Amino acid sequence: MNKIIPFLWFNGRAEEAMKFYTAVFPKSKPGKITRYKGVGPGPKGSVMSATFQLRGQKFIALNGGPQLKFSPAISFFVLCKTQREIDYFWKKLSAGGKKLNCGWLQDKFGVSWQVVPNVLWQLLHSPDAAKSNRVMEAMMRMNKLDIKKLKAAAVRG
Repeated sequence: MNKIIPFLWFNGRAEEAMKFYTAVFPKSKPGKITRYKGVGPGPKGSVMSATFQLRGQKFIALNGGPQLKFSPAISFFVLCKTQREIDYFWKKLSAGGKKLNCGWLQDKFGVSWQVVPNVLWQLLHSPDAAKSNRVMEAMMRMNKLDIKKLKAAAVRG
């Protein structure tokens, strides 16, 4: 079976990123560390790559050098059932990074994340256009998403 595995390019911080992400996400685990053997952009013996799993999804982190940077054009979506989950992931992932609008953030490595409640999709895809527009307007004014405020926007009218 084919798998799609996110492959993340770091500049010397692949092992640090692996440890950070596996500490943030429950049911996650670090994997194998591979070291440069004298050929490649890293010094011999330094970490070339680190594999890890976040909630069963495999990731590969590469120390490829400073040439490439992360962009918000690609982000990881963290669906949350409760405000408590949103608060937890927002705090952990944004520490040392940037808090952006609409539930988006960049972590301390520059990787973009969206921390979003499950209920948002139901509210935005309501057959009532006015309701979904109110929810969208409320979301656009938020950094960290607030489930109570999103639901309140849905019922105003």
